[in-house]
Amino acid sequence: MIRVENLSKKFGELTVLKEINIEIHKGEVISIIGPSGTGKSTFLRCLNLLETPSGGKIFIDEIDILDKSTDVPKIRQKMGMVFQSFNLFSHLTVMENLTIGQIKLLGRKKEEAEQKAMDLLKLVGLAEKADSFADELSGGQKQRVAIARCLSMDPEIILFDEPTSALDPTMVSEVLAVIRRLAKEGMTLAIVTHEMDFSRDVSNRVFYMDEGLIYEDGSPQQIFENPQREKTRAFINRIRSFNYKIDSPDFDLYAMNAEIERFCEKHVLPKKMINNVLLILEELMMINKSVSKEIDVNLTLSYSEKRDTLEIIFESGGDEGNILEKIDQDEIGLMIINNLTESIEYSSLNNRNKLNMFLKKG
Repeated sequence: MIRVENLSKKFGELTVLKEINIEIHKGEVISIIGPSGTGKSTFLRCLNLLETPSGGKIFIDEIDILDKSTDVPKIRQKMGMVFQSFNLFSHLTVMENLTIGQIKLLGRKKEEAEQKAMDLLKLVGLAEKADSFADELSGGQKQRVAIARCLSMDPEIILFDEPTSALDPTMVSEVLAVIRRLAKEGMTLAIVTHEMDFSRDVSNRVFYMDEGLIYEDGSPQQIFENPQREKTRAFINRIRSFNYKIDSPDFDLYAMNAEIERFCEKHVLPKKMINNVLLILEELMMINKSVSKEIDVNLTLSYSEKRDTLEIIFESGGDEGNILEKIDQDEIGLMIINNLTESIEYSSLNNRNKLNMFLKKG
């Protein structure tokens, strides 16, 4: 239903979207996730021309909506949008909010429009609020009315721009329940959301956006359980990283240890784990020095908030091979490292040796 080719968007010198190419098929439910400020909402707003793209093409049912000869209002009727800020008319009742578009834009008679509106209010559980004004509704109720109003225009596609971000947490579930129902009924949906569990549960596909690109596109199982790209993995697992480069045998050990302690304390890691990290690194540096003539080490600590795990990535130059296998297996340093880690994996790429070590908990 939607095909995007080389879509880009700039605001002055700032490039928000970069050469996006994607297809969304009829009946698909697409969740769009990613860090704030990566172009997710701008992407949705470009799809229905609330923002004019700087370049590229957008096809709706094979019609290029950026072509000057295209009847854009007619195409827009196929695509509804629900915003995070509700955008209800405060001077109209709920019923009037749902009928005004039907009457003025679709040409329906008042009675037909009211019947359609009441059916939709029943769908979202708000029939009793038909004569209420927006100010008399809770945030969750306003958003459900906004969804009903969108549906009243008979769209084939609905775009949701963070539909729960303005809601109190107690009201989020009632809005998500309505969206789930639409998904089960086969409506084509594209949803920008920060609700990860909801995204995993309701979607056919997930777009992970970063730096103005659809960085990874896959099934919920792939994106949430086995992401293929590093930034996706870091976002899904809420990974926080610390990096330190060592290129001299006379590096400042105390300064490095102080930075590591600050990183670990920031993420409220136990003092015992911090001490274990420092001890492992001290032993690794001694072993590396004993087996390699050059000091060329990239050190990374990766803390996964979701999994509550801490990983040490020790990447070194020199001759290929696992430095832990180049020393006596009875070496006290190696015994300390093995005792404090859950697992150790070795790999080699581009003349770099890498050890991935997960620390034991407790």
